[in-house]
Amino acid sequence: MTDDANGMHAAVAAGVLAAENDFAELLRSVVEVARAIFGARASSIMLFDEESDELVFAAVAGAGEQDLVGRRMPSDTGIAGWVLSSRTPLVLEDVANDPRFAREVAEKTGFVPSGMMAAPLLADERALGVLQVLDRPKRARFSLQEMELLGLFASQAAIALTLLGSARRARAALEGDGEAVAAARLAAEVEALDDERREDGIALLDALARVLRRTR
Repeated sequence: MTDDANGMHAAVAAGVLAAENDFAELLRSVVEVARAIFGARASSIMLFDEESDELVFAAVAGAGEQDLVGRRMPSDTGIAGWVLSSRTPLVLEDVANDPRFAREVAEKTGFVPSGMMAAPLLADERALGVLQVLDRPKRARFSLQEMELLGLFASQAAIALTLLGSARRARAALEGDGEAVAAARLAAEVEALDDERREDGIALLDALARVLRRTR
């Protein structure tokens, strides 16, 4: 591999690492803000690991946050598993009476909720994970605005995950097929996004370009 190729490889790897760090911080911000806005006891994001067919706690705010990140469970487990597979948001004021609720799994986490709001993280037709808000204060009636707000949080997390996936694929392409192919694939990924996501993708490309310039 030439010096230029080595430099580009290192730059893209550094860019991906920065993107992953930013992504982790963003997910943490999403769950913290969601918990605060809904006045909930806890909020979490679980990501779908296709290789192991598991849901993985990626960010947690509130009850259980010290111990849950990184914990895994089968992707078809409980209410989160149902939301992932159905790609449908769900609100339950009393999870104990819902047959989808996996009490044993909840007990192992150290926190058994009484109510739950959950929304899938979607990228086109793919389900990337699940956002959960647990034990928000009970109200006389759940509002459509609350569901829309929950969907907005889930959408922000899905956008970030999509961009991180593009950066990872660029690194893999660079390692396997050369820098030209990597650049073309990353540009194609960004071009295929809708307008809102494309702006985020361009911002990521700009960040990678700045890293590249520092290696020259």
